[in-house]
Amino acid sequence: MDQLTLRAGFEIELLAPAGSDRQALAVELASRRGGSVIRGFHQDSEPSTVPGVGVFRHLSPAFDVADAGGLPVARLVDDITIEADLAPVPGVQARAGHRGWYRVLSDDARLLRIIARHADPDAPLATVLDPVAALVGVRADVYPRAARVNDPTGATIAVALPLPPGRERPCEIVTPPYVTGHLDALEALLRPARELGFTVPQEAAVHVHLDAAPFRQPAAFANVVRLFAHWREPLWAALGTNPACRRLAPLPAALVALVEQPWSDDADGTGWDHLAAAARGVGLTKYADVNLVQVVAARPLRDTVEVRILPGDVDSHAIVRRAHLVERLLLRCLEGTPLPAPGADAVHDPHAALVDLTAGVPA
Repeated sequence: MDQLTLRAGFEIELLAPAGSDRQALAVELASRRGGSVIRGFHQDSEPSTVPGVGVFRHLSPAFDVADAGGLPVARLVDDITIEADLAPVPGVQARAGHRGWYRVLSDDARLLRIIARHADPDAPLATVLDPVAALVGVRADVYPRAARVNDPTGATIAVALPLPPGRERPCEIVTPPYVTGHLDALEALLRPARELGFTVPQEAAVHVHLDAAPFRQPAAFANVVRLFAHWREPLWAALGTNPACRRLAPLPAALVALVEQPWSDDADGTGWDHLAAAARGVGLTKYADVNLVQVVAARPLRDTVEVRILPGDVDSHAIVRRAHLVERLLLRCLEGTPLPAPGADAVHDPHAALVDLTAGVPA
């Protein structure tokens, strides 16, 4: 099937050809719609090599594409899990600070959110931190290839450094949610990408976001956990999950056990409230096969269930075909009956076993 019925958004990880970048695709997408491109910041994190600092959080160049009427088309951002294809290419000179691009680094997510709000993403590296320096009453330190802001006590707030060589090439396409026409909308993004020579990187994945609200009831949530915990191997086999994809993991065993406890499905929602509060304490992370963090969050930032195990692809038909199976399985999770454990047939023909699992779901 090449159609979906639920509202869904996608994140598709691609790689620009050597010498190009994600801005080139953003400009092409905008030009085909008579639209515009606005540069912004994308926030992410990565392990730190500095002793005593667990992770560095950073802002990198992002590009928001709008159509002629100002409606969002896509957001194109870096994805730091894409690394294997960034080695130097013979005949193509890769330099740090491609197009003058840079990253702003901090060890505090709260500070980085403030920086993103006050800094100008179009500003050059030498002056991008000036508004942040003004906030704390200091002047930014500017060096030949870096800028830094320390607070009055000397503690570093943020550093701006040239973008590492090759980091302009990863291009994660983040779509708005689609209610209908998923296939056509994706093809309108991926056809230009293919024509510009964008490819699927070695660690790539496709993520699908669906509305979280229907799964905020104990029976439905328990079924989602059962699906991605007990059916993990059949799911990976049927969907063709990329084993090189980073930041995938099983759901916590404590969560799997938690959903099997008796939880009330009372109309007043107290059963769900208690389950969600308990689920928040079992070590949930977004970096799992399915991201349930926002489903159980007290204050959701992105109100979705995120399925992260679709393999990378630049073929819109293949993406929607896999997403259709995921959609059917999640619709099955909304039924009141508990999801069964996989049988022996799931080993021999995992796709057929998963399709059988959805047999009672209305077309």
